[in-house]
Amino acid sequence: MIKDELRTLIKETINSSENKLEALNELRMLIHELSPNKDQPVDMVRWVPVDMVEPNDYNPNSVAQKEMQLLYTSIWNDGYTQPTVTIWDDEKKKYVIVDGFHRYFTCKNNKDILERNHGCLPIVVINKNISERMAATVRHNRARGKHSVQGMSSMVFKLLDQGWKDEEICNQLGMEPEELLKLKYVTGFAKLFENTEYKQAWESRTQLLAKKKYKEEHPDEIL
Repeated sequence: MIKDELRTLIKETINSSENKLEALNELRMLIHELSPNKDQPVDMVRWVPVDMVEPNDYNPNSVAQKEMQLLYTSIWNDGYTQPTVTIWDDEKKKYVIVDGFHRYFTCKNNKDILERNHGCLPIVVINKNISERMAATVRHNRARGKHSVQGMSSMVFKLLDQGWKDEEICNQLGMEPEELLKLKYVTGFAKLFENTEYKQAWESRTQLLAKKKYKEEHPDEIL
């Protein structure tokens, strides 16, 4: 139990701080460092200025306007119940979003919520490299059943371009090999199908037309 003297000291320190949110973040960090669950990102939720947060350029998630309005209503009525998941980019000196873009967007673009939040957004920070970040974004979105085919295909292309193997992508993103194969095809890049036998039964009419157009534009490549 926290002794009354310590409780009073903490309150006085926070109340006398020019930036209470920053002081509270420092206090949370101290508590986090002592926590038996400090390996869990959610153990350390911090409030940071929304301008210190920026979107990534690879999120395959998409949300309809009606759902965005519902998200606004939820946040306005119930407050933020989930932090935005980020990584710290040392070059940009900003937090880059892994998951929670629409929660960030709702805060940044609605003056009433932004003012109530004192210009800040609740975040957690994970330590991942770029490939691991993209995989984490996909896992978050797929767990909610939210992702666009084109966005997922673009993600798969980037992971393959960074040297990820098919098996690794399937394991990390929770995909079946057949699903990965379909997503490869949507990109329209024949090189993604090296050493792969593609089954025509999986091809939609749109994919067949895309394949035909690609073959016309790249006659020297074998699909």
